[in-house]
Amino acid sequence: MPALKLFKFIPLFFYAFFFILALPAQAGEESLLRLATTTSTEHSGLLQHLLPAFERDTGIRVHTIAVGTGKALRMGRDGDVDVVLVHAPAAEQAFVKAGYGIERHDVMYNDFILVGPTEDPASVKKSQSASDALARIANNAHIFISRGDDSGTNKKELKLWRDAAIKPMGNWYREAGQGMGKVLQMAGELSSYTLTDRGTWLAYRSKSPLQLVYQGDPALFNPYGIIAVNPARFPDINHAGAQALINWITSPPGQRLIGNYTIGGTQSFTPSANSGQFALGHEPASQAH
Repeated sequence: MPALKLFKFIPLFFYAFFFILALPAQAGEESLLRLATTTSTEHSGLLQHLLPAFERDTGIRVHTIAVGTGKALRMGRDGDVDVVLVHAPAAEQAFVKAGYGIERHDVMYNDFILVGPTEDPASVKKSQSASDALARIANNAHIFISRGDDSGTNKKELKLWRDAAIKPMGNWYREAGQGMGKVLQMAGELSSYTLTDRGTWLAYRSKSPLQLVYQGDPALFNPYGIIAVNPARFPDINHAGAQALINWITSPPGQRLIGNYTIGGTQSFTPSANSGQFALGHEPASQAH
């Protein structure tokens, strides 16, 4: 009889054993947050500055996918990530309006700048506006490297060409289909012009033969927003983790970390959460540096 009783309990023991083994995996899945963001937040070094503090404060691990804004939003639409941190206000507005995201929150801003060869063959430094700068490049048919990847930077660049009433085409206009770091490298190798966000430029300028040739037009304003993917569409996403990141990055400690981040002594991003000044669709009167 004792042997028979032991035999009856063996299955129960194994069920309990495997249940206990499964617990850490479930907890691990719940504490993993998938963030799709732009290459600029990674190439500038900002994420490496912010995320370790968030992980320490919350116990939530962040798996970062750094891509262009267009691809980041597509990943959100497909439910492949839990939260997006991007910089293309019109596309973000469409994402939320279509029900893929819950709400957009202002996080920070910097600006776009034009960089080019030291000798500045198109005299871009003499430009009176961003449109004037692009017109000088087009009129001189000097090589311009476009991201060409549907990123936030690419979207801004294309809008600037439209605002300048210029349709860029021909051998001088080259679409790379690459991230910002790679494009800066290509532009340097070809002694060409390109549009870049200031944060990535600050991180790359010490190893680039290019120089800043134009800045300061309000049209170059570059706001970043964070949006949680809608759990009503994708019940299995980590919405609690997404909300935790949103709460943290827009909180005073998170905003201080953003404001304190510098590259070579220069502030890379200005925190803007809860400021009321940089709501979707609005830009500051001036962004001159």
